[in-house]
Amino acid sequence: MRGLGRSSAAVSVVNALATGIGCAVGVRLYAVASLELEPAARAELVVEPAVSDTPLVRASFERALAFAAPSRTFSARLRVDSEIPLAQGLKSSSAVSTAVIRAVDRALGAEVADDAVAGLAARVGREVGLSATGAFDDALAGLVPGFVVTNNREDRVLLRAPVEPDWTAVIHVPPGTHPPSSHLQERFRPWAREGTAAAEAALRGQWADAMHRNTGLVERVMGYKYAGLRHLLAGAGAVASGVSGMGPALVALAPRHRAPGVLEAMPPERFIVPLCSEGHP
Repeated sequence: MRGLGRSSAAVSVVNALATGIGCAVGVRLYAVASLELEPAARAELVVEPAVSDTPLVRASFERALAFAAPSRTFSARLRVDSEIPLAQGLKSSSAVSTAVIRAVDRALGAEVADDAVAGLAARVGREVGLSATGAFDDALAGLVPGFVVTNNREDRVLLRAPVEPDWTAVIHVPPGTHPPSSHLQERFRPWAREGTAAAEAALRGQWADAMHRNTGLVERVMGYKYAGLRHLLAGAGAVASGVSGMGPALVALAPRHRAPGVLEAMPPERFIVPLCSEGHP
């Protein structure tokens, strides 16, 4: 039995740490998981390449198998490849987890809904200590097109909306990584009022306002100094810009015809990537 799962990176509109409400949209960078399963008397899992053999990958595989085939054991070979920068705010962990879960589902011939796959990935993220909220918004944004707003404390979808057809993402990924969000939640608690304002803007579909409010909050908490750069990006044609996740990635949303100018205004380590406007195979 074979299964293939694919999930995309995503960028933040609203970080969920302050209030539990998060908003994200997928971008076309992908994690892919390919799986071979054989019934066996003793459970065995081989993960390739070795760098992909992580607690997150193993937990995602085990939770998906327990969900879809709770009374069966398998010998499994799993390959995980990702083009998403690690620990830089582009949701690499959520993408890998959902890709693995989807590969298991497809190998077993199961029809598991996108929100159920994202919910499993969110639980795995909490269990392995990579995410304080589980990042349900990030996981779902990697599976479905458009903007998603979710209650990450309840793993519940609050709003889905299509992307603006003319928008694309311009991303700056500076050196450095962020710590797991499970270690940062207490730093966001005092900013619940500001986080609520950002979440309310997202629920109204005001993506630019939500992103602006969110990045002001995240920059204060995390110590990023992007205000001057964001001003330059707005002058170059960005509709909105802000820190994605815990950073350090900075994302600008811009009409396609203005994206080259926005790219030029970005520091090095920059690229343009389309937003996900349709589902993934």
